[in-house]
Amino acid sequence: MRPDTPAEHIAEAERLIRTATRYPEDQEPLLLQAAAHLELADARDRASSLYDQLLSSSPDNPHLIKALQAANLWEYGHEAEARALISGIRAAAPADPAPWEVIAEALETHDELTASEECFTEAATLLISDNVPLTPATTALLTGRHRVRRLLGLPHDEWDMVADTRHTGPVPLDELHDPKRIWALGSDDPAELRAEIARLRAELGDRRAALSRPFPVALLHWPVEELTELLTAYPTLTTEYPSHAAHLTAVETSLRTLAASGTHNLGIVTASVPSYEAFAASEKTSPASPSLLAEYATTLAARGKATPWPPTPTAPCWCTSGKPYTECHGVKE
Repeated sequence: MRPDTPAEHIAEAERLIRTATRYPEDQEPLLLQAAAHLELADARDRASSLYDQLLSSSPDNPHLIKALQAANLWEYGHEAEARALISGIRAAAPADPAPWEVIAEALETHDELTASEECFTEAATLLISDNVPLTPATTALLTGRHRVRRLLGLPHDEWDMVADTRHTGPVPLDELHDPKRIWALGSDDPAELRAEIARLRAELGDRRAALSRPFPVALLHWPVEELTELLTAYPTLTTEYPSHAAHLTAVETSLRTLAASGTHNLGIVTASVPSYEAFAASEKTSPASPSLLAEYATTLAARGKATPWPPTPTAPCWCTSGKPYTECHGVKE
């Protein structure tokens, strides 16, 4: 169950911190999740200490950690330090959308709307081009930019129109980001209040869905050499994997079925026999148990090992064939 109270968030953070000591190679994603839970529990000083710990250990994503630290520091009174971190990130111009989104939203939260819009625009200019398809991360930048520009009363530009067309929620983006919505909360008109409640419920549903799934719904992919080794060691798993070709087809079919049913945030985790056996030992379960496979996939995804699915059409396929995604498994653009 998703934590809801400060005590539950603290307990989950401490569980993640303990897990990080068991898997030092995965310390960064685990401690980032722990810090997020500490922030939700309003233990912002402890979250700050985790961010400092990560920054002192040559992390893979220093700009994202600095952005999260800046947002956290500003929330509990360290504005000057937060602003300094934000300025440093903007000067560094990272190629990852995530730190840009975090610092732009931090500026927005503290009513620095002009600076927030400038930050979103800098990120979009740096990371979005006509010949590269938009990803969920770059789409989020355009959505945030659209929201701030609506608050500033700026006219729609080309990127705002792209954000409108990419939005798939039940309430149009212009309506979600309408500054006049807040006025309806003070209205005496029951119809206006009912309409606003419906809008808020739509937004809340999206946010709850995101919070309840901090990592992708992920399926296991066994490279051919690893699958051969697995089935040699544990032949009972042949019922799960009759052949490598059948395995690849099953993964793609399952992901497409999940996507068609409305499941978002899908991913693929690449398995290996040594990692799987170590996981089985930690769970005190035989590696030959088919029920362990799904747990292994979920654990790898929780440790930040998932690759988002689907790839862009011209990107190399997830199955490591070396071919573009559109040439594998009968996939058509």
